[in-house]
Amino acid sequence: MTKVRQDAWSHEDDLLLAETVLRHIREGSTQLDAFEEVGDRLNRTGAACGFRWNAIVRRKYEQAIGIAKKQRRQKKRDEQRTRVIHPASAVPSMETAYMEDPAEFRQDETEETVSQQTENVPVSPVTDSGKMGLSEVISYLQTLQRNSAAGDRLEKENSHLKAENSRLLQKVDTLEKEVGSLQNRQQTVEDDYQALIGIMDRARRMVAFQDQDSAQGATFKMDQNGNLEKIAK
Repeated sequence: MTKVRQDAWSHEDDLLLAETVLRHIREGSTQLDAFEEVGDRLNRTGAACGFRWNAIVRRKYEQAIGIAKKQRRQKKRDEQRTRVIHPASAVPSMETAYMEDPAEFRQDETEETVSQQTENVPVSPVTDSGKMGLSEVISYLQTLQRNSAAGDRLEKENSHLKAENSRLLQKVDTLEKEVGSLQNRQQTVEDDYQALIGIMDRARRMVAFQDQDSAQGATFKMDQNGNLEKIAK
């Protein structure tokens, strides 16, 4: 049956993928076998399942993976203990017999290396066939390079704009202080001008009253508040 491409992964699909991979690790099988098994059950390719595991699901189950590997090593040790021990000339020593299989360590190391490489490389879309041509790889790397250069340029521009914005804010603050000072000075000048106008007005009135009443023999004086007060003779 032809497997149809399905981009959407549900929570149940991810859970099935995780359970299957962990079971294969515990049983000493390979992750590739787990990917193929999940692919058959979900009608996906093994490459698509492997990409989903390494890119998304694996990071959520790091602790469970470690436990599964310990269980696999314990299972191998138990199997080695149950083997019939032959004469020393025909089999390795007891110390060698109880050593863990070096192939197991190579498998663990390979899985960890693949996982680290997957986490450090940006995730790019792939098809269910799991194949990318050389031209696609080159194009993808060129796109990453352009994006990196554009990101550096934008970061520099952002830093420059932040510095310019800080400088303008300081200038605005200085101008606001100068405006406030000028407003205070203007208010003081206006107050002084109004006081001067009042004094001059009262002086004119005093002169007018004195001229008017001089013929009548009346005398006026100005008190400390600027009001005219008639002096009786």
